[in-house]
Amino acid sequence: MYQLNNMEKENRQDTIYDLFFDKASLKQDVFERTVDAFKVLKEVLKSIEEEYHKRYGDKDNRVIVKYSEVGKNEARLQFGGDILVFHMHSNIFGFDPSHSVVNSSYVKNDPSRAYCGVINIYNFLNDSFKFNRKRDLGLLIARLFVNKENHFFVEGKKKLNFTFRDFMHDQLSTKSLEEVVDNCIRYALDFELQTPSFQQVEVVTVEQMEMLSESNKLRTVKRMGFRMKWEQDNIQ
Repeated sequence: MYQLNNMEKENRQDTIYDLFFDKASLKQDVFERTVDAFKVLKEVLKSIEEEYHKRYGDKDNRVIVKYSEVGKNEARLQFGGDILVFHMHSNIFGFDPSHSVVNSSYVKNDPSRAYCGVINIYNFLNDSFKFNRKRDLGLLIARLFVNKENHFFVEGKKKLNFTFRDFMHDQLSTKSLEEVVDNCIRYALDFELQTPSFQQVEVVTVEQMEMLSESNKLRTVKRMGFRMKWEQDNIQ
């Protein structure tokens, strides 16, 4: 059996250690950029709450705009009956080889640019949290990706899916994050609850009625509103 000599062992170990160091260092750089972006994002959310109260705070106290934090990786913005949840993932991600980002000249010139941190943005109903309805469903409306050079792009619903797609040139800033949040709020406001037809919910079990009486705990999703058992396997 062939055995490596000392020089070959050193070369192999150097290659492994170099690879490990480079990859680990890159991911730390990307994570730091993502943390910085999330800090700016939280300041943008705070400013929305402050600006609203300056303009409308004394006009109707039933309408609530409120910013809150849940740990280091999650921030929430409540506006009326909606909540946007911004969650920064703790890991760094690459992309499938077929993804448009991987095939861009920007990434082909430096493949390490494809490693990104991600901030997920969800839309929930405020009542889901208010009444602790743990079975309620939220909707992922956007994902914001950040790389080592502070370049970013957004995948999402409707306008959110094509406003920020120039990964080569778009760099994160307070202004760009304000626009991302603005589009998220607009999407949530346009996305109304819809009631099922009468025929679809005219039959209800005793269990469902008891659940409804217990703090409105029938599962709700913003797309369809009030949900019955027949709907549970048909969520889009």
